[in-house]
Amino acid sequence: MSQSPDAKPAATKPLTDNASPLYEKVKDYVLAHIGSGEWDKNRKLPSEHDLVAALGVSRMTIHRALRELTSEGYLLRIQGVGTFVAPPKPQSTLIEVANIANEISGRGGEHRAEVILLETIRPEIELLAAFEAGRQIRVSHSIVVHFDSGIPVQVEERFVNSELVPDYEQQDFAVMTTYDYLQRSTPMTEVEHVISAIGADAGTARLLKLEEGAPCLLLHRRTWSGTKVATVNRLTYAGDRYSLGSRYAPSSLK
Repeated sequence: MSQSPDAKPAATKPLTDNASPLYEKVKDYVLAHIGSGEWDKNRKLPSEHDLVAALGVSRMTIHRALRELTSEGYLLRIQGVGTFVAPPKPQSTLIEVANIANEISGRGGEHRAEVILLETIRPEIELLAAFEAGRQIRVSHSIVVHFDSGIPVQVEERFVNSELVPDYEQQDFAVMTTYDYLQRSTPMTEVEHVISAIGADAGTARLLKLEEGAPCLLLHRRTWSGTKVATVNRLTYAGDRYSLGSRYAPSSLK
């Protein structure tokens, strides 16, 4: 993943023309650039020094504004690297978290998993942002293909926070599903789902035995354990072999 170029502070007059606190004006300045799209997600902000020079306020004021925007979820600060525009955190209740092995066997199929990759990585900026990590962390990375009665139906790519699940890369996920292991290893307190329709790239097409460009469903999933992001996942389904859906009762009826 490539890192976006640093944002540049626009020339402006000092923020001293109304009664609101200076740090609030700095926050408004940053949020205006994010809202306009000039500073898009994962964009590195100007340094505190550059913001001081551009806005004519103290470094303490800049620091407070950036600290508050970080706590409010607009920014991500990575120690020793810089401050970035945080990616959006969309919400969805459409899909429940389920074990694909149980789904397949529940329909009368025979589940099998093939482990393609299992490693430890040093995540790049965009992945650190997805983990909402303010510093460098160690991440386990796995790619597993799931089969239904011999036919590949899902490519499961997971990135796992090794601070929460330290022994992930030592497991045999051809014998035990990643779902089962993660459920036992760390409590899941929050889930985020985003679904996209995509064409299979060359690697996905090879693993799912599809033609390149064939329609697929991509489920982006993040899970939290307490306040920490535990996993960042890409679950790719062959569009003509699998469907996604759920049935649930709304929490309130109007």
